[in-house]
Amino acid sequence: MADPAASGAGGAYVFKPHERPFMPGSPASPDHPAPRKFGYLLIGLYLAIIAGFQNGLLIANLTVLQGHLDLTPVDTGWVTVAYNMTNACMSILLYKSRQQFGIQRFVRVIMIALLLANFLQLFDAGYRMELVARGVSGIAASGLTTLAAFYLMQGFPQEKRIAGFLLAIGLAQVAVPLARAISPLLLADGDVYNLFVFQFALSLVAVGLVNILHLPPGETIRSFEKLDLLTFPMLAVGVGLLCAFLVQGRIVWWTTPWLGAALAVSVLLIGSAFLIEHNRANPMLQTRWMGSRDLVKFALTGALVRVLTSEQNFGSTGLLSTIGLVSDQLVRYYAVLSAATLAGALLAILTLNPADLRRQTLVSLAVIALGAFLDTHSGLRTGPVNLYFSQAAIAFAAVYFMGPMLMEGLLRALSKGPSYLVSFVGVFSLSQTLGGLAGVAALSAFHTLRTKAHLITFANSISPADPDVAQGIGRIAAAQAGTMTDPALRSAVAGAQVVREAIREAAILAYNDVFFVIGSLAALAFVLMFARWIHDRRRGHNPLAAELAALQKMRAGNQ
Repeated sequence: MADPAASGAGGAYVFKPHERPFMPGSPASPDHPAPRKFGYLLIGLYLAIIAGFQNGLLIANLTVLQGHLDLTPVDTGWVTVAYNMTNACMSILLYKSRQQFGIQRFVRVIMIALLLANFLQLFDAGYRMELVARGVSGIAASGLTTLAAFYLMQGFPQEKRIAGFLLAIGLAQVAVPLARAISPLLLADGDVYNLFVFQFALSLVAVGLVNILHLPPGETIRSFEKLDLLTFPMLAVGVGLLCAFLVQGRIVWWTTPWLGAALAVSVLLIGSAFLIEHNRANPMLQTRWMGSRDLVKFALTGALVRVLTSEQNFGSTGLLSTIGLVSDQLVRYYAVLSAATLAGALLAILTLNPADLRRQTLVSLAVIALGAFLDTHSGLRTGPVNLYFSQAAIAFAAVYFMGPMLMEGLLRALSKGPSYLVSFVGVFSLSQTLGGLAGVAALSAFHTLRTKAHLITFANSISPADPDVAQGIGRIAAAQAGTMTDPALRSAVAGAQVVREAIREAAILAYNDVFFVIGSLAALAFVLMFARWIHDRRRGHNPLAAELAALQKMRAGNQ
């Protein structure tokens, strides 16, 4: 028998009815022998981790990169924008490209993008080249996650291939804390070039693996239309400006005039793109379905959970940095978070129940609330070990909710027809990317305001006229007598140190406020969703009953 994985579209192997691709742009699902399934599984696992590393290694080493390239915080913000603006939108374009040009061309494009992104960094050519590399990396990461899902699905039995899709998404999330755990090892000698070499080596291995074992061929259709060349650039530029607003707003502060202009142009471009799509005979995005109540709730729920889990990227990481801990001291901490994230990804798949998808979201919200409230008593003596349980719980919840959320979106899209999948992909990608950026932006603004409020309180209580404060300054000044002979200089230095400690204490108290807000929002969301869940359970109502019935009917018609 011919090898279905190696056969081209016109190869000798003829797919059986159950092996044919589910939709154009996807690979077929032949009955592989066990060794080939194992190969697909291993390659899929590797690609999923590489996909997560594209962003994870950037986040973990952004400060190091800033120092290496001599960048300002604003410059560093644009590096983040370059990645997110391409990553958020390219899933739509890549989906339609697979349908039009086939799965093998899709694989080649993604591998070229991956190689190019990491090859450019080897030259260490400066800031502008870094922006280009990060933008291409966002494209590669978007495609790699899909590619990892296709490989993992080939490695699972026919009836369990949805688990491969969910596992690819989960493993990409595992790579983010894992990147923080391994980064100190890569930068042990202080040379950031090691990081660039490591990323390029990973990409070379990925290219080799996908060429050793090809995906089975799929089917193609005419997917692109002329209007796509208008609406997609409008949508992409609009989303890019929105990313710039969310990232740079917390750096240059929200009152900066050009931020308002960027937000206004973003809304105009995105709105115009949706208006054109709304009136097309064959739209790229099904705007009427995207604007339905069920899908709006789906997008808002996904964005809300991503906002809540932003506490981990901003809150706990910022707290540990403020306390004075560096990356070398946090390796074990991030290893714990990686293990918790992996546990969340695996347990989400094992406990997935299409008849009750809301239960896992409820568990995630409850766990986030618990973890956030446990961290509200942090102080100067808080260390990584004190955050193991709470932050591991949040890391678990951050990925545990994604299984049911993805399943709900897929069911809603597939019940309408394969053409609706591109709309689901767009909604999911945008809700996750923009939700994460909005979460960090909102928490950062809140933290800044609360830090100022605590500093005002300290200013009213810290006065040189206060005997206790004067005595503390005196002790600090006396400790410096061996290095400074001028009493006035010693007192000035001691006073400055007291002010620095007050600022640090205010920042830590503000992080406690952030944890409290996150916990409160998660608890409120849990109560509201739990009430709805209980109401549906008492009525014996499944919110996805109609979608499940339509999908079952569709599958029966295809057999």
